[in-house]
Amino acid sequence: MPARYEDWLRQAKRDLAHAERSLTGGDYEWACFAAHQSAEKAVKALFLRVNRSAWGHSVGALLEQIPPPWQADESIVNAGKELDKHYIPPRYPNSYPQGAPYDYYTQSEAERAIAHTTKILAFCERLLAECGPGAGLSQAGGGTPGAEPFGD
Repeated sequence: MPARYEDWLRQAKRDLAHAERSLTGGDYEWACFAAHQSAEKAVKALFLRVNRSAWGHSVGALLEQIPPPWQADESIVNAGKELDKHYIPPRYPNSYPQGAPYDYYTQSEAERAIAHTTKILAFCERLLAECGPGAGLSQAGGGTPGAEPFGD
């Protein structure tokens, strides 16, 4: 079976590039949404790497499911929680009492979302690199060899 986690990570990086282009173009709502999508896919790549299912779209909740000693620190989880606020509202006018989503998003909000995603992506890439070929997170970061990472 192909290593699909690599596909998810590649798409996460592409989504981040899209967020950066949207920021440059002034499409701040799309920058925020693409940043959320990038972070979600990066975290899901991590789960796929260790053959675990990752359900849902909450980046914060997914990050909280990573067990010790690989768990994300509070600042990374909080970054994920802030990104979660950009999953639906950037796309749907009925998220607001009036106006379109782009009326509500700012450059600084988009810059912050991209910074959060960059931090989460770096965290995921670090853990994926620790896995190495043929290893699971159970061998990374000082875990017990052969231990089951991510519960179940």
